[in-house]
Amino acid sequence: VSKNNLKKLLKVFESEDVEATVIGKFTNDKILRLFYYDKKVCELGMDFLHEGIPLYKKKAVVLKPKLKEPRIKPGKDLTPTLKKVLSDYNVASKEWVIRQYDHEVQGGSVLKPLVGVNNDGPSDASVVRPILSSNKGLIVSCGINPRYGEISAYWMAATCIDEALRQIICVGGSIKRTAILDNFCWGNPDNPDRLGSLVSSAYACYDFSKYFGVPFISGKDSLNNEYRVDGKSISIPGTLLISAISVMDDVTKVISMDFKKPGNLIYIVGETKNELGGSIYYKTKNSLGVDVPRVDKNKAKNILEKLSSATDRSLVRSMHDCSEGGMAVALSEMCFAGGLGADIFLAEAPYKTKNEKRNDYVLFSESNSRFVVEVERKNKEKFESILKGLPFGMIGCVSNTDILTVFGLDAKFCVKADINQLKESWQAPLNW
Repeated sequence: VSKNNLKKLLKVFESEDVEATVIGKFTNDKILRLFYYDKKVCELGMDFLHEGIPLYKKKAVVLKPKLKEPRIKPGKDLTPTLKKVLSDYNVASKEWVIRQYDHEVQGGSVLKPLVGVNNDGPSDASVVRPILSSNKGLIVSCGINPRYGEISAYWMAATCIDEALRQIICVGGSIKRTAILDNFCWGNPDNPDRLGSLVSSAYACYDFSKYFGVPFISGKDSLNNEYRVDGKSISIPGTLLISAISVMDDVTKVISMDFKKPGNLIYIVGETKNELGGSIYYKTKNSLGVDVPRVDKNKAKNILEKLSSATDRSLVRSMHDCSEGGMAVALSEMCFAGGLGADIFLAEAPYKTKNEKRNDYVLFSESNSRFVVEVERKNKEKFESILKGLPFGMIGCVSNTDILTVFGLDAKFCVKADINQLKESWQAPLNW
């Protein structure tokens, strides 16, 4: 802090009853001096302080797990499978936990953790207005998926960044005003395989923060999470949490994820691939798979920026990202959060694969950079013109019923479910 601004800064701290004290000043002689009252107790050259201790040399090995894609027989009616996916602990409602905490502190909450007609649908992110006299807001979101790390720590980290940024976009934000933070939870880095996966994930953090143009402003790590049971060492799965924070100029443009009005159009934005490695769908089949979702540097950033442009022009009524459980879960959550049904046609979704095309793969794939978007019919042409050149499809419309109906790639229904039953499946596991 310059001397010219010191008094102003101290007044800010004083107004908040925070003690602040000047403890030193910068010099140009590259020497650190510490004093206890008038007595000098330390004098160190900065070169020694930063370079005096030799760097550690550790061995890191990136292991390729011996995995393969499972052979799963596709079912014609995927409704029971959808309910099972919704009831997985990683997807299920966390309302019981959320309600233990106060998310109304100081009255600045704009978009809360739970939204929709009954305030029990899962919000993509939270938005708060720190200064009540201003319409500026802060968006906070996160991305995490340790199951992907069992296949590839690199793509796990890339996915976490993509997910955190998707959720910023979903509520009406922009990645141009976004910063991110990391939280690494890992095993013992003295073990080459643990360090290998840690380094791999760190490389992804570097690559994709640069790609998206979002800086890391802070972070933390919690390493050496290993335990011995019956003489056997057990390590936690390498886990990365990415948090994102963004500035929103006008909180009146905030978007929630619940469907708003019967007759509105439903789009899927982004390309679906047969990327089910580490997915909840495979988990329900007691499988892991190998084709983990990746982030396409040719499209991901452009998709996020174009959708941000659409929300800034008030062309979007609701939006929800496709993450755990894929498109099927996103659609289900938007339906029961809004108390409305939907008619969906999978054949209209952008779907790219060299392998077999299947309804279950389209519904439950967890490919990155994808969104389900609700748009009013009057805004159809404007919305589509913004997305020109990107993968998107108008896959259906919101209905004034309690039924989610999904017609498969062959135009025959593959899901027909009462949204109240879907909601029950989603709420039951943690409804303590």
